[in-house]
Amino acid sequence: MFDTLSDRLRKTLGNLTGRGRISEADIDAAMREVRLALLEADVNFKVVKEFIARVRERAIGHEVLASLSAGQQVVKIVNDELVDLLSAGDRTFHLSGNPAVVVLVGLQGSGKTTSTAKLAHHVVKLGRRPLLVAADPYRPAAADQLQTLGRSLDIPVYRAPAGTSVVEIARGGVEAAKRQVRDVVILDTAGRLSIDEELMAEIAAVHAAVKPVETLLVVDAMTGQEAVSVAQAFAAAVPVTGLILTKIDGDARGGAALSISAVTGVPVKFLGTGEKTDALELFHPDRLAGRILGMGDILTLVERAQEVVDQTQAARLEEKLRKASFTLDDMLESMQQMQKMGPLGQVMSMIAGMGNLAGEAQAAVDRGDLKRTEAIIRAMTMTERRDPNVLNASRRRRIAAGSGTSLPDINRLVKQFGEMQKLMKQLSGGGKRAALGALTGRR
Repeated sequence: MFDTLSDRLRKTLGNLTGRGRISEADIDAAMREVRLALLEADVNFKVVKEFIARVRERAIGHEVLASLSAGQQVVKIVNDELVDLLSAGDRTFHLSGNPAVVVLVGLQGSGKTTSTAKLAHHVVKLGRRPLLVAADPYRPAAADQLQTLGRSLDIPVYRAPAGTSVVEIARGGVEAAKRQVRDVVILDTAGRLSIDEELMAEIAAVHAAVKPVETLLVVDAMTGQEAVSVAQAFAAAVPVTGLILTKIDGDARGGAALSISAVTGVPVKFLGTGEKTDALELFHPDRLAGRILGMGDILTLVERAQEVVDQTQAARLEEKLRKASFTLDDMLESMQQMQKMGPLGQVMSMIAGMGNLAGEAQAAVDRGDLKRTEAIIRAMTMTERRDPNVLNASRRRRIAAGSGTSLPDINRLVKQFGEMQKLMKQLSGGGKRAALGALTGRR
C-alpha cells in the first residue's frame, strides 16, 4: 500500500543523508518534496501541514544544521514525527470482564465478518476461549459466512432464529458464552452501504445492552479519505475504542492509514494484511514508520516466521546460509518458507535496505516466476541441484524440455542462484544477522 510513498520519501531523504552538512534551504526543498509525497498519498491536508511544520521546526535547529551528520538527523526527525503521527490514543487491546465483550462495527464491504474471525484467531493465541456472534441479520448469508470461518478455526458461533432483533442477538450471544464457559464474546454486527441514523441508533442500542470493553471500527484502508469521514461519524455515535484497518496489503495510496488517528483521535489497534484468518497484525507505529521510510521491520518479520516456519528446517537452512553451502533444493525451500510469511513483496519491505526490491519481488510472484523456478529445479537431477556448474548446454536443454520452460529461463535461474549465494554471504556478516534470522524464522 505504501510503495509509492515509500519510494518518494526514500529518494528525498536519501538525497539529504548523502550530503553531511545541510542548509536551511536544503531542508525547505526536502520538506516541499515530503509534503507533495504525503498529499499524493491522500494524507489529510491539515495533517500534512502540521506534520511538515513540526519536522521543519526541529530540523532547522542549530544543533542539526551544524552537525556533520545533519542529513541523518533529519531522517530521524521525520521518523520520530511519523511515529508520533501514528501513535494517537491507547492502542492496548483490552479483554477485561467475564466474558469480555468485543463489538465490531463498520460499513458493509469493509471486511467486518472476516476481521471478526481474524480477531478470534488472535484471541485464541492469547490463550482465551472466544465465542463468535452472528449479529448481522440483514446481509444474506452473513451468518453462514461467519459460521464457515468459525468452523475452520474450531471456534463456536452463536446464531439466533430468524426475526430476532440485533440487540436480542447480542444479549443471547453473551448468555450463550456464559453457558459454554467462553471468556470472550466477539460480535459481528450489521452494517450498511452508507452511514444512516438507523444504523447508528442500532449500534448505540447494542452498546448499551452488552457494554463492550472494546468497540472496534473496521475501516477499509482502500477507501482513502472517505475512511476518515466514516471513522468520525461512528466515533460521534458510539465510544469507539479502536480501529481495524483492513486491506492494508492493497494498492491504494495509504493516506487513510496515516491520517485517520490524527484526525479522529481513535487509535489503530490492528492491521488486516491479507485474506487468511491469520492475516491480522497488532499495530506498531514505529514498525510501520520503519517500513515506510525503508528502515525495515525485522521484529514483525521474525514474529511471522516463528508462527509459520518449522524451526528444525529453519535451523538447518540458516546453518547452510551462514556457510554458503546451500543448494538449489535449499533455495527452493527458502523461497517456500518465505511465502508462508505472507506476500513476498510485503516480506521484502520488512528487511532494511530491501524495500526498493519489494515491488519487483511481488511482481515476480504474480507472473508465476516462482512456479517456473520450482518446475525447473524439480526437473534436475540431484547432482545438478547440488552443483549447477555441471549444467552444460545439453543438460540445460533437457531440463527446459522436462519443466516446460525455455533455455533463457534456465540461464536466468542459474544466474539468480549465484547472486543469492553472494547476498547470503553478505547477510551472514554481523551487521545483518537479524535479517538472516528473520528469513529463516530464527532469532
